[in-house]
Amino acid sequence: MKVLKKYRSLIILLCSIILGSILGLIFGSKVTFLKPLGDIFLNLMFTLVIPLIFFTVVSAVSSMPNFKRLGKILKNVLLIFMITSLLAALVMFITLKIVNPISGSIPLEDGVVETLSVGDQIVKAVTVSDFSGLLSRSNILPLIIFSLLFGISLSLVGDKASGVKKTIDVLAKTMMKMVKVVMYYAPIGLCAYFASLVGEYGPSIIGSYAKSIIIYYIAAIMYFLVFYTIYSYIAGGSSGVKRFWKSIIPSVVTSLATQSSLATLPVNMDICDEMDIPKDISKVTLSLGSTMHMEGSSMGAILKIMFLFALLGRPFTGIGNILIAFLIAILSAVVMAGVPGGGLIGETLIVSLYGLPTSAFAVIATIGILIDPPATLLNATGDIATSMLVTKYVDKKV
Repeated sequence: MKVLKKYRSLIILLCSIILGSILGLIFGSKVTFLKPLGDIFLNLMFTLVIPLIFFTVVSAVSSMPNFKRLGKILKNVLLIFMITSLLAALVMFITLKIVNPISGSIPLEDGVVETLSVGDQIVKAVTVSDFSGLLSRSNILPLIIFSLLFGISLSLVGDKASGVKKTIDVLAKTMMKMVKVVMYYAPIGLCAYFASLVGEYGPSIIGSYAKSIIIYYIAAIMYFLVFYTIYSYIAGGSSGVKRFWKSIIPSVVTSLATQSSLATLPVNMDICDEMDIPKDISKVTLSLGSTMHMEGSSMGAILKIMFLFALLGRPFTGIGNILIAFLIAILSAVVMAGVPGGGLIGETLIVSLYGLPTSAFAVIATIGILIDPPATLLNATGDIATSMLVTKYVDKKV
């Protein structure tokens, strides 16, 4: 009974997702009329994300006793993001070298693709031209950077800002309470969302994409089980592994159901609090991770590139092609917003940098839709593992 009481809300969520999946499988596209109920839940979560990130990041940064610690946290966060994203891309690359995703080739209509400037993409990824742009979930990374700068500036003001700091801390706690209130609606929202998702896209898996999708799902599951066990072991030994796998179930359920790193962010913050990860580390790491730590997207970028080369009958060889693939994988992991279907930037980069026909965009966009659930699972749960690793290297413990 104690176990049931502790995991009651999680069991209810799982049952609602299972029910939604069954409805989707039975009724197919007919059940998509339930989608608005799921969209209401997602929209509620998305509207909470902007103030949640701002208040929690500002609260964490402004309360730090010195900026040396903040610099140490950011250094470790970014380094771990880069290493884990590269490892994820490498796992998919090796997997696809062993198992060819498709045999034969098909002709694709040619067309002109606008050449993308990497510099412009970076500018758009980290800044906005107007303050109002910070209030959009499409610009989460600029919001985080603004919040970091605001928190630092607030701390520099000194004792005169103590009242503002207390107010922001109260507002941060209020936003977390709001998240818990919204989660009461989660069973209805997730059931409806999953029903429409399975009803609309479930049958699409059967077809020419099946082999590639299966390969991705298997590789993602293996990466999830093996590498996150390794990361949590590095962070805290055998006890770290137990704590990680014992705590992440809510994150797994939410990320799979919503297919959104941002929608999973409040859940991840609760998990890190329960794991006793320092708040200044978890708030900075999870907020940044929700938009620039996408191991699933990194793996997806490699799949899309090698799938297209195989589909077009082109050999994927040469150091140039391989380096471009890993560059795209890292850019995809860093610049994508944590929202469903957020892979459009990465897909455009693939078509543009390789000079592929414009019709190739639709081919890989379909792959992006079908691999979204496991990709988001890796993107979201990976942030918790990263928080554990950052804690180890900043505080020498977890």
